[in-house]
Amino acid sequence: MLTWKWCTFQSLTLQELYDLLALRQEVFTVEQKCTENDLDYHDQEAWHLLGYQDNKLVAYLRLFLEGKKYPDAVAFGRVLTDRSLRGQGVGHELMKQVLLFLQNQNNISPIIISAQLYLEKFYCSYGFEIMGEPYDEGGIPHIKMLKASSYAKK
Repeated sequence: MLTWKWCTFQSLTLQELYDLLALRQEVFTVEQKCTENDLDYHDQEAWHLLGYQDNKLVAYLRLFLEGKKYPDAVAFGRVLTDRSLRGQGVGHELMKQVLLFLQNQNNISPIIISAQLYLEKFYCSYGFEIMGEPYDEGGIPHIKMLKASSYAKK
């Protein structure tokens, strides 16, 4: 069973910060061979969703409320699950958690994401729509996507 924790950058413990950076490095740098620097100085403005199983960080994303990344939209990214749990619905749990958080924050702003292209159908199943053409981000094909409102259910 997964347990979830939301943290601001300032409320992360040193261990939580180390764990999330290590997991992001494992997935994006080692596994996916992303050429873009993961440490981009945006973590300080984000909310961080940490998903644990047996006291091990196994799922993560970062969320930017309106005005932090886009003036009139929220955004999230760095979405990942540990390799050992892929295909077990953890990505769906991440989505449920972020949409519930935004609903509890009374967010009615659109959500903009830069999704890895192979996950296009996954995000479409949550009401995201494609904005524009695919592009390269750090050596990985991406597509910009928009969800009109965080209140729209799956």
